[in-house]
Amino acid sequence: MRPIIGITTFNETNSRGSRFNSVNYNYIKAVHMAGGTPVLIPVTDCDERIDDYIDLVNGILFTGGVDVAPLYYGENPIKEVHSIDAKRDEFELKLFNKAFGTKLPILGICRGMQLINVALKGTLFQDINSQIPDSLGHYPNNIQSDVLYHSIEIVENTILANIFNSKEININSFHHQAVKDLGEGLKASAFSKDGIIEAMEGVYSNGQIILGVQWHPEGLVVKHEEFRKLFGFFVEKCSL
Repeated sequence: MRPIIGITTFNETNSRGSRFNSVNYNYIKAVHMAGGTPVLIPVTDCDERIDDYIDLVNGILFTGGVDVAPLYYGENPIKEVHSIDAKRDEFELKLFNKAFGTKLPILGICRGMQLINVALKGTLFQDINSQIPDSLGHYPNNIQSDVLYHSIEIVENTILANIFNSKEININSFHHQAVKDLGEGLKASAFSKDGIIEAMEGVYSNGQIILGVQWHPEGLVVKHEEFRKLFGFFVEKCSL
């Protein structure tokens, strides 16, 4: 049986006022291509449903989206904070804590990486351009998700280095926030040229694996095959 990968979703309201839980299809496609069976996890305020999903899946992918509320890492928001989803924050923090407590493999992408860091008592830069002097571009306008935008340097002897077998790769980029202080048990595994943490990982004594990447590899897996290896590694860990 293929490993079942839970994929988080976000709240959305259309022009007629109908509410949806949605996710970019690229996440689903990337998990399919890696040999996993994707299951979407809707935002819910019922804690018992979280337990049901934890029992169902073999790993969880925390997806991108709006900003994590700064209050969760002890700060008030600056004016550059775009938007937050209080229900999603609360739900995903509970979901992460349950998944972490049950040793499930966890992958975080963009906001997902930031959410994981906050859940493990780390902090974020609320806005790269206003808080990091001489920062480079990280959130281009009018660019496709499969376009490589800037380079990153991968730290030696990390999971990411083993996955890509390279010291430097080019990635896409769609974020205005970034990890500042790393959460408990996490270490940086890649940096952009301006010093921003672009990937992190945690390998725990119980064998649990946590990976976080700041870019969007799910948008690259078709045009740039090397990024399939990231999802392949994650799905393989979920099958153990």
